[in-house]
Amino acid sequence: MFKELKNRVRQRIVSEHNQLFSKEDIAESELRALILRVINTMNAREGLALTQADKDLIINELLDEFMGFGPIECYMRDPQVSEIMINGPKRVYIEKQGRKELTEVTFEDESHLMYLVYKLLAPTRRRVDELFPFTEISLPDGSRANIVIAPIAKNGPVVTLRKFLKNINTVEDLIKLGTLDKRMGDFLIASIRGCANIIFSGASSSGKTTTLNVLSYYLSEDERIVTIEDTAELHLSQDHVVRLEARQANIEGKGEITIRELFKNSLRMRPDRIILGEIRGAEALEMLQAICSGHKGSLVVLHADSPQDVVYRLETMVLTSGVPLKLETIHRHIAAAIDLIVQQEQFPDGARRITNITQVNGLKDGQVVLEDIFVYDIEGLDSRGDIQGRWRATGVIPKFYPLLKKIGIELPQETFHKG
Repeated sequence: MFKELKNRVRQRIVSEHNQLFSKEDIAESELRALILRVINTMNAREGLALTQADKDLIINELLDEFMGFGPIECYMRDPQVSEIMINGPKRVYIEKQGRKELTEVTFEDESHLMYLVYKLLAPTRRRVDELFPFTEISLPDGSRANIVIAPIAKNGPVVTLRKFLKNINTVEDLIKLGTLDKRMGDFLIASIRGCANIIFSGASSSGKTTTLNVLSYYLSEDERIVTIEDTAELHLSQDHVVRLEARQANIEGKGEITIRELFKNSLRMRPDRIILGEIRGAEALEMLQAICSGHKGSLVVLHADSPQDVVYRLETMVLTSGVPLKLETIHRHIAAAIDLIVQQEQFPDGARRITNITQVNGLKDGQVVLEDIFVYDIEGLDSRGDIQGRWRATGVIPKFYPLLKKIGIELPQETFHKG
């Protein structure tokens, strides 16, 4: 009876007060009073003889659903949980301190889970239905949600929530987490301030966007920064920031605005910096051409398994632009445009580490030359099965190091001494 009654209370509130899906539309005290009023009405009409404890339980669970995230509210509040993966109503996984685990939390049924989906979608202009059964959205707190429903999700709605971790703000935080060491941090801060063009690469969930977010903290307040993303994830602390987000097509298949179109338009917005949340296709050519024509200091996210794979991915993406270019010409663009590749990886023990900081240093025989400046060497496993290793400098001096000194950015040359 409890489950049925709670469902009926929920359905009535949703049908008569659907604005409650938006957290800002109603105060908690007002919602609490509304739920109690609905319960009391049902109790009086149907003679349910509910106790105060029964009412409190229904009220608290529905408050979590409408004001928060229902059954997963506790994990959204837990700062140690970085990701929540809902595989249908009965299987909820979390990633905590880099390790995935199945929780005891469940949703009552698919309908219950869909209430969460609708709540997530309500403040956005995006939707999911049979014609568009998947989407990706950004939540007000900076977290990101990917949603997939039937007919392509066969075991019920699938929701993947990647939380924005508010406790990671500076390079010192990344050092404490074991993402990189101090020498690397100092070098990356100097590179950001020196307007190096940097690609942050890695597999999904390797931490590359978090690293970019942290390093963006060191951008100057005097710069006009334009961010371009498919789904807004970046949160810059500077005041002069223009945020652009791509748009899906509407139900008639019209109105789509792509990353490529946004990037072309951003060049007319007088940017000092352009940050691309992720490049996936033909916009790679515009990016390379823009950097070569003077838009220095660009920061870009790209999915790739290694620095060499970054070159291959860029090569392939440029070829999809429809502009007939020879491979040697594409490599010349890459060599002229990109200064650094920051490669990041999530290890089997859950740790996320930068494994390579690699410079692009011209061409040789028509191919892009890559040189590691810092690398991470795996040395073995400890007693708990965690990977042990160390970062080392290769002895390579960055090609733009003399420029850093000229513009007053102090970075000891000992930073790059081998070992």
